[in-house]
Amino acid sequence: MQATSARRRVLEVAGLFLKLGTLSFGVPGALLSTAAIFLPSFLIVAAVGPWVPRLRKSTTARAFLDGVNVAVVALILVVSVSLLRAAVVDAWTALVLLASLAALLRWRVDAWWLVLGGAAAGLLHYVAMR
Repeated sequence: MQATSARRRVLEVAGLFLKLGTLSFGVPGALLSTAAIFLPSFLIVAAVGPWVPRLRKSTTARAFLDGVNVAVVALILVVSVSLLRAAVVDAWTALVLLASLAALLRWRVDAWWLVLGGAAAGLLHYVAMR
């Protein structure tokens, strides 16, 4: 189930870059933008792939990667707190946040439904306050 969700997200990202490239420079722009987003990761995996068995055996490499993992988690946490402070500015946005968290944790809804629900809540709030 998680693999399907990951594949869906990859396709969504590819679609976004394809559309942006097409709008900017037509078909060549679509191909270039899609290659630019995916090619670096493929090249890194291809370059590092042969070293993986040796890295798994190395205690130094594992310790380094554990440290990188902790740093990435900390960075994600700091950015999330920063976004939370910027996004939750009143009771309405706090309510949308809590409803989104409840939907995500209780029913495991896909991210697109959260985005659409947030957009609908924002539109409803805009119309009601107008």
